[in-house]
Amino acid sequence: MRHSLLSLTIAATLLGGCSMIPDYQRPEAPVDAAWPEGEAYSNGAAQVSTAAADLDWREFFQDPALRQLVQLSLDNNRDLRVAALNVEAYRALYRIQRSELFPSLSADGSGTRQRLPGSQSQTGEANTSGQYSATFGTNAWELDFFGRLRSLNEQALEQYFATEQARRSTQISLVAAVATAYLDWQADQALLQLTRDTLKTYQESYNLTQRSFDVGVADALALSQARTAVESAQVTLAQYTRLVAQDRNALIQLVGAGLPADLPKGLALDADLLAEVPPGLPSDLLQRRPDVLQAEHLLKGANANIGAARAAFFPSVSLTANAGSMSNELSGLFDAGSGSWLFQPSISLPIFTAGRLKANLDYSELQKDIQVAQYESAIQVAFQEVADGLAARTTYQQQLGYQRDLVKTTEEYYRLADRRYRTGVDSYLTLLDAQRLLFSSRQQLIGDRLNQLTSEVNLYKALGGGWKEQGTTIPQA
Repeated sequence: MRHSLLSLTIAATLLGGCSMIPDYQRPEAPVDAAWPEGEAYSNGAAQVSTAAADLDWREFFQDPALRQLVQLSLDNNRDLRVAALNVEAYRALYRIQRSELFPSLSADGSGTRQRLPGSQSQTGEANTSGQYSATFGTNAWELDFFGRLRSLNEQALEQYFATEQARRSTQISLVAAVATAYLDWQADQALLQLTRDTLKTYQESYNLTQRSFDVGVADALALSQARTAVESAQVTLAQYTRLVAQDRNALIQLVGAGLPADLPKGLALDADLLAEVPPGLPSDLLQRRPDVLQAEHLLKGANANIGAARAAFFPSVSLTANAGSMSNELSGLFDAGSGSWLFQPSISLPIFTAGRLKANLDYSELQKDIQVAQYESAIQVAFQEVADGLAARTTYQQQLGYQRDLVKTTEEYYRLADRRYRTGVDSYLTLLDAQRLLFSSRQQLIGDRLNQLTSEVNLYKALGGGWKEQGTTIPQA
């Protein structure tokens, strides 16, 4: 019996190597081999040796306050915690599926003791009988001759890999979201301070106009215009006060905890807040973007599922075997001559399933086609996001330069208008126009700088930056 079981196990192991999984071929990337060219991309990217996916966020973000907030979010954010727990859950599911490849061994013991009255006994006399057994073996172990279990194991493994990539995508998105929220907070604080300074200027102009009106130099129209400017700035002040508070609340939600009391002072918006990273080649995205890798693992899992659907057309062979001891008396359970064994192979061959197996195979193949389309779509989305980021990099640099020039020009315009109004050469309307134009241009400069920084964060995210491999242990199939 022992030799027969060993021989059958060896045969099952050898034949278990058979697989009906189709050979996997990575689909061709449905994008160009190079990034777009044109006026929006004329400046190109700086020559930096470190790729975005290899550039740790601590190196990319130069602001110490932002670094601390990102680290807090990685420690406390609940969405990231759920993503990490999902990885562990799918790893457990993979281990469950992998256990099906091996026999489940168990030791069992049972005993019965029964008394029959004389009316129920064949001899007409009451009698007492017993039955005791102790066995060790396996029950209904499927011998994977046609690779069905191995295909399901491969599918579970790829699902686990895909979940790990989903966790990395969540981390990248979280890092980018914290950076964007922090930059919004900084920009709105800058706009709030600008509004306070502007309101002070408007108030001074209004006070000057009021005195001129009181002595009969300024008319009621000029006074009304000055009051309108003050009230307009007060409305804007309330708006940015609200936005600053809401930005702070958004940061707290992303961080997952209150903002620390020892948070260092952040750098000014016009400081070097971010490191520049090169885009690399479009083909790099296939190995750099976790969402693209996730889509490919799901595609491989769907491909493996076809192997399981194909194997279902073939016979299923199972084995039940055990060895032990049986006796009518508990005291004689392990006496000589009480040994027992059971060897019970079984085979099941599908003959008529009303098209269920064929429909299941068709479904598996359709699922693979769906995953191919989703994989190609993930690549196209990644290509578009990087291309948009590269266009934003060049054009925002140009836009910021022009906007700074505009601010300088409007500052000179305001100085001239203020001097002319105070000397009585020009009306208050000219001064008011200069004040409003200067306020608007300064607001626009802060907004453009915010958009430029946000676009750089989004480009870093699009290139797969925001996480660094920490030696994750991957189970072997």
